[in-house]
Order: sequence, then structure tokens, then C-alpha cells
Amino acid sequence: MKILYICTHNRCRSILSEAITNHLAADVITAKSAGSQPTGVVHPLAITHLEQAGIACANLQSQSWHQLEDFAPDIVITVCDSAAAESCPVWFGSAIKVHWGLSDPSKLEGSEQQIAAAFRDCIADITTRVHQLKKLADMQLDTATLKLKLAELIRQKSL
Repeated sequence: MKILYICTHNRCRSILSEAITNHLAADVITAKSAGSQPTGVVHPLAITHLEQAGIACANLQSQSWHQLEDFAPDIVITVCDSAAAESCPVWFGSAIKVHWGLSDPSKLEGSEQQIAAAFRDCIADITTRVHQLKKLADMQLDTATLKLKLAELIRQKSL
């Protein structure tokens, strides 16, 4: 299964999602991330907190979704509300579209401890969701069944 995580700036939440997915489910999922208006820079605290969680960061980059035209994802997951409202490129084709609406820990203002806690919470939330995606990927479902299972998990607030 191939998953593309989309966030407008592709600097934090989509990067976290890509790294965590590839860390936890690389045997059945290939994950990439991109943005409609990428900053070109991964948020430094995203790297810091991924490394603290023992997750590899070497190949992470902030990039445009146009750079992934040949990726052909099975699922496109928007992780920020502004990206969910954007029109996805035609070349995403028949990819199943899902919205997560993750809180952005990089926008939090507060103490170092509060910001670190927000990153840890976001990483924990993504980790829970990736475990659900991995279960689905292990099942090797056809597209129609996968779409139904994803919708069911979203209704149950499990994804």
C-alpha cells in the first residue's frame, strides 16, 4: 500500500506522519509526504522529537506534491484543515482521500515543556492511527473494501 500525507507547508505534521508510517509499517506501507505550498524546510522540532522517539529522519524533506506525480498513492491523507479544503491534483487519480485534522504542535506558543508535550501527543496520535492503517494494509484489501473499512474507522474515530 502507498500513502501520501498532505499538509499545506509540508514541514511538520505530514513529515511526522511519513516518518512514523515508514518506521512502523515499512513492511506493508510506503509513505511519502508533500505540500501544496511547501516551505522547503522540515521544522527542526519535528526532527528533534522524531529522533527522541527513535525514528529515522535522514531522508525527510519538505517538497511539493508536484514532485511526487509518479508516486501513485492508494490513499491520500490530509493532516491539516487547510490542505483538506484544497483541490488535489488530478494525477492522484482514484486514490482514496482521508482527512485526519491533526493539531499542529509547531504553532503552539508556550514553554519548552508544553511544546515538547504537544509534539509527543501528536506523535502518539499518529502512531495510533498508523497501527490501524498497518492492520488494513496487512489484509491486502481491494480498493472498494479498503474505502469502506477506512470510512468505518473514521466513523468510529479510530482513524
